[in-house]
This record gives sequence, C-alpha cells and structure tokens, in this order.
Amino acid sequence: MLFAVLTWQVAGHGPLRTLDERLGRVVAGGSIPAGLAEFFADLGNTAVALPVLSVVMVWAGWRGWLGRQGVRGIEGARGKEGGGGSAGTVHGPAPVRWWLPPLAAGLAPAAVPALVVPLKLWLARPGPPQMAGAAPAFYPSGHGATAAVVYGVAGLLLIRGLRGMRAGDGAAAARPHPPAATATPSASVTATVVTVVVTLLNAGVGIGLVRRGYHWPLDVLGSWCLAGVLLAGWCAVCDRWDGGGGRAVRREASDGAGPDGP
Repeated sequence: MLFAVLTWQVAGHGPLRTLDERLGRVVAGGSIPAGLAEFFADLGNTAVALPVLSVVMVWAGWRGWLGRQGVRGIEGARGKEGGGGSAGTVHGPAPVRWWLPPLAAGLAPAAVPALVVPLKLWLARPGPPQMAGAAPAFYPSGHGATAAVVYGVAGLLLIRGLRGMRAGDGAAAARPHPPAATATPSASVTATVVTVVVTLLNAGVGIGLVRRGYHWPLDVLGSWCLAGVLLAGWCAVCDRWDGGGGRAVRREASDGAGPDGP
C-alpha cells in the first residue's frame, strides 16, 4: 500500500514528490561527510553486497547440513532402542530441506532488477541535480533495493541458523540433556544485534545515496518497500518448504532421546 502511494505521487508529480525533492536537496547539501556517505552508498553495489551474502549462505548451508546429520543420528538411536523394528521409526513429515534457505537467498537478489528496471523505465523519474545528464530512471533505487534484499536475507539466514543452534540441532541434540537453556539467551541477543545492524546498515546506505546526490529520498523508500515484499516472500517459502515438518521431527526425536522418552 505504501509503495502504491509513493509511486502514485512520483508518477503524478504530487505534493509528496515536491517535498521529497526539497528534502533531497537539503540532505545533499548537508554536513554529513562526503567520504562517509560515499562509503555507505557503495555498500549497495552488488560487488560488495553479494560476497557478504555468499559467506553467510555457506555458513547457513553448513549449519543446516550439521543439523540434518544430528536428526539422522537421533532417529538411528531411537531405532536401536526400539529393537530395530518399526517401533523405533520416526513417522513424521518429509526430511528437512536444509539447502532451501541458502538457495532461496541466492536467488532473491536476482529478483531485484526484474522488479526495479521495468519500474524505472516506466516512471522515468529524473535524478537529483548532481545526476544531470543521466537517463531519467531513478525511482525506485536499484542500489537501495539491492542492499535491503541482500543484507536483509543475510540477516535472516543468520537468525534462522542461530535458532537452529538454540534448538539444539546437530551434535548437541544427540546428548541426553542438550544445553538449550544456556544457548537461548545468547542466540536471542545475537539475533537482536543482527537485526539492529542490518537496519542501521540499510539506513546508512539510503542516507549515503541521498547525500551524494545519487537518488531522491523517495527513490530509496520505494526500494525498501519492494525489498520488504521480496524478504516476506523468502520467509514464506522457507517456512513452507524448508522442513517445518522436519523441525517437528527434531523436537519429537529430542523428546524421545531423553530419559523419560518412549
């Protein structure tokens, strides 16, 4: 809804667009150091953002693979306790697709140009005075959307991985008494820190783009709206197909591995 309103104002030369251009000129001529603003604006480049995401994808895939091996170990132990017959078999949903969140994270940035470029060409909004002579295609910001999607999905991958550690997957889940109580506060605090860092990072990218005169403020805000849609889609895909049932299997297996289990 917000994106529709912003797009309408930009396309129709509404009062919000007039205020936006005034604000953009004020920020561009402000006291924020140009070097610092350029640094943050560059964080929206794919050459910077994608390597960061690649590292997180590798880490998330490794965590997911370890978690799946831990589930298999628990299921095998329960099978032995049940005499090797069907009584020890875990009857539950499909195995965890541990590879799906990293894979979906790698595909998410590819959707950015597919959404941004047609809108840029359709709206043909001229850029700030510093970008005079450039083609009129500035709304929404490609750099802003790239940063929001790439760093956002990287943060979500980290948080999901931390939740897996908190749940005691992997080798720790095979212990009779997994130390979940001691892991929970640490994982929760770390997840909060990741969220704050990603938010501040994207705010820095947006301010840097406006301060350097690469975009108007609404260009950046519109790109954040599009990024929110893509991130919500990523979460929906992962929650639906990465193995929510597999998490149930892990919980069942962990309960059964305890001294009071069947």
